[in-house]
Amino acid sequence: MNNNIIFAANKPCGISCSRFLSQLKKKYGIKKAGYSGTLDVNASGILIVAFNQYTKLFRFLKKTPKRYTAVLYLGAKSESLDAELIESVQELKPFCMQELREAAAKLVGRITYAPPRFSAKHVDGKRAYDLARAGKAFELKEITTDVFSLEIKSYEHPFVTFEAEVSEGGYIRSLGAMMAASLGVHGCLKSLQRTSEGEFAYEDEKPLFVIDYLDLEENFYEGDKNDLLLGRVLQKEQFKKSDIGEYFVITDNFLSVVKIDQNGVGYILNKIEI
Repeated sequence: MNNNIIFAANKPCGISCSRFLSQLKKKYGIKKAGYSGTLDVNASGILIVAFNQYTKLFRFLKKTPKRYTAVLYLGAKSESLDAELIESVQELKPFCMQELREAAAKLVGRITYAPPRFSAKHVDGKRAYDLARAGKAFELKEITTDVFSLEIKSYEHPFVTFEAEVSEGGYIRSLGAMMAASLGVHGCLKSLQRTSEGEFAYEDEKPLFVIDYLDLEENFYEGDKNDLLLGRVLQKEQFKKSDIGEYFVITDNFLSVVKIDQNGVGYILNKIEI
């Protein structure tokens, strides 16, 4: 029986991804499981979960763009950039929708910024949020994010609801804070939900056909199929496509991921049961 499974889960607010994964492992009686696309404890929404061999496939999945719905609290100052550590709240006059839309439009495109100090980024082997909570001084390297869209959906002063589509690794808390800064005020997220992640959307944890979600081109091995099944050395002349790149190949009920380059053919993954 094939116990390799992949699906989109819906992480609730107030629980870490690792704790949520532990609950899923217990629910399904699975020992080996993993997730992709960490969500903050105070965020909810789509989490890609895989069991057994499928945990090796995360880097090859269609996971971009990531789509979020967030509520920005204008005037609220928070070191964590969310509602967890609000230090003070400014009393503000309402903005007009045009001002909000202009502030959002400034962030669309490729932007470079420092990640939140309260994030899962590693600093000398430790999580940034652990160092921040301990009051330690540290610096985070700037990151670059593609913001494909950022749309204001509603405004009930001082709360602005917006939707964003970003590339992998983007921080919506930072987008909210930068939008508020463009308006000349502090701001933090009151709530955050990831509504989809690339091709993944929540469907009541329904198991998915993993081939449909691979961000790889399919190739075809025209030699003896046992070469792949036994992990033998491969020749690129025996593939239908010999251009340089990474491909997936199906042999019987097994998946392989191979890389073709100027030196020949190499296995990245082999004999993943599908």
